[in-house]
Amino acid sequence: MIPMLLIAAALASTPDLGKAEGRCRPDERGPAYLVEVKGLKDRQGLLKLELYPANDSDFLADDNVLIAAGKPFRRVEMAVPKEGRVEMCIRAPGPGTYALSLLHDRDGNHKFALSVDGVGFAGNPKLGWSKPRAAQASAPVGSGPTPTTITVNYRRGLFSFGPLEK
Repeated sequence: MIPMLLIAAALASTPDLGKAEGRCRPDERGPAYLVEVKGLKDRQGLLKLELYPANDSDFLADDNVLIAAGKPFRRVEMAVPKEGRVEMCIRAPGPGTYALSLLHDRDGNHKFALSVDGVGFAGNPKLGWSKPRAAQASAPVGSGPTPTTITVNYRRGLFSFGPLEK
């Protein structure tokens, strides 16, 4: 179940892991994703963008385990801007393909709440009750900044997740 996996990941993670490696700096060169965030339910709380290896066994795995194994993991967080276009930048370890996940933590408590918070992935796969495959939630990145868009999905009713926009 996707909610259970995200809750487990949020509880097991160490909030500062991957932040220094993920943060983009002004005029910095190198591989990075420039993510435009679409479909936010509101302009409150925090956004958390994470980069994972693009394989099913490592996608959404515990950040402590990935870093200890020398595998790619990056994280950036920011407050949701009150207005305007919402963009996030996350550095990649090198050119290639990586899986990206985005959490809209609407109350800013650093915990995933199934009935409140939103989630999105690179490639914008249709969400069900299980996590998407890594290949569906991945995007290529080149040797410089690479634009991509992630649409946030929220729980709709008892049995579905989806974007607010149709």
